[in-house]
Amino acid sequence: MAPLYEPHPYPGRLIVVEGIDGSGKSTQLSLLQTYLVSEGYDASYTEWNSSPVVKDTTKRGKKKNLFSPTTFSLIHATDFADRHERSILPPLRAGFIVLADRWAYTAFARDAARGNDGAWLRNLYEFATRPDLTLYFRVDIDTAVARITGGRIALKYHEAGMDLGLSTDPITSFRLFQTKVLAEYDQAAAEFGLTVMDGSRSIVEQQREVRKQVKPLLKGLRRASGARARPVGV
Repeated sequence: MAPLYEPHPYPGRLIVVEGIDGSGKSTQLSLLQTYLVSEGYDASYTEWNSSPVVKDTTKRGKKKNLFSPTTFSLIHATDFADRHERSILPPLRAGFIVLADRWAYTAFARDAARGNDGAWLRNLYEFATRPDLTLYFRVDIDTAVARITGGRIALKYHEAGMDLGLSTDPITSFRLFQTKVLAEYDQAAAEFGLTVMDGSRSIVEQQREVRKQVKPLLKGLRRASGARARPVGV
């Protein structure tokens, strides 16, 4: 069976956040990282589309809209494979906590929404390590739109799915595209047993629940000398 479908053998812990754009997943992971480090745990961080091997190529391709849905998927898979080998497996083998802002499930949702075959995508990422915990921050489209438009001047071209020609209006395109992504996420959540989080709750309430979910995974992990256990509450 592919690694993505069975528990990994490494002494570290892999914790992942997922969700559509505007779900608040990145905020929650950042807060979790701050908390874990303050508690004396060794925690490393990795995010989607950040490998130096393909970052410049991805940036140029997006800027000039050169990617088809298939090449878009392949470039992200290359990014993931490089980070998986260089910055994810080594700390897991060393007993660290690896915090990942998005995992293969992002590809299963976004790339399928762009028209790629689900079985093909799962085969593409069959090498991926199965996370110890994946928190899927689920929000409705209205909430996602309100958060994103309230925090920036304009939606990003590919974030809004403008490359698919769904609509000439960025917000309408975002709604149509992210609705498809949300449906794919829900399917992946059921298939892979993702932990569904209510992304509409306050930041404090969500972080309290995040720490509650993470706490059982911390048992047996090494901590810096002098670190003391404290209540899990925010």
